[in-house]
Amino acid sequence: MNASLGRRVTAEAIGTGLLVTVVVGSGIQAGELSHDVGVQLLANSLATVLGLGVLILLLGSVSGAHFNPAVTLAAWFTGRRSPHGFPLRDVAAYVPAQVAGAIGGAILADAMFARPLVHFSTHDRSAGHLWLGEVVATAGLILLIFGLARVGRAALTPAAVAAYVGAAYWFTSSTSFANPAVTIGRAFTDTFAGIAPASVAPFIAAQLLGTALGLTVVAAVYDAVPAPRAIGVPSGEPEPASS
Repeated sequence: MNASLGRRVTAEAIGTGLLVTVVVGSGIQAGELSHDVGVQLLANSLATVLGLGVLILLLGSVSGAHFNPAVTLAAWFTGRRSPHGFPLRDVAAYVPAQVAGAIGGAILADAMFARPLVHFSTHDRSAGHLWLGEVVATAGLILLIFGLARVGRAALTPAAVAAYVGAAYWFTSSTSFANPAVTIGRAFTDTFAGIAPASVAPFIAAQLLGTALGLTVVAAVYDAVPAPRAIGVPSGEPEPASS
């Protein structure tokens, strides 16, 4: 990543915002076209898979396409002792940009479907089995991203991450938010993809726990290598052509 911090932060805000727009917008569209919850979830997950894959390919070479504070924090933690690691200064810039982008993305989706621009969700997601789902979803995401980097398969990350997120929609009880910024953004829309504000903090706590668990598994399974600064781009190595 040779772009300036300002460009990278902008890319993170735009990428996270568009990701939330895809998630919320496809949820609204699905709800308008079908009353079957299974069909709604299928449409929502397929749109997210395609949208996320495109966004990683489009912005990965600029900012690393984290779009997720959990990924950003994991990138910093794994490289904190390396001169080529992801610096704490960048974490402090990335995370607010991701959160602001996520909120903006939810508002944009509501605006496109003539919904109230800010209408906090009433979709309560406060339950232990849902929190467990978030731990599992986030741990798997971190394991995937950093595991691929450890085995030299980082070029596969855009497709692999999109595929994993799509699968996790279905195999986790929480439908796999696995992203603190996206969780906050989805609180701003009272639609199919929303989450009640009171449910946000426990979800984020579960996601952070999942991040720690995922990093623990990576450390236990793989040999140590320079920590990746970005999704799919290990530090000190050339960026893959796909990004």
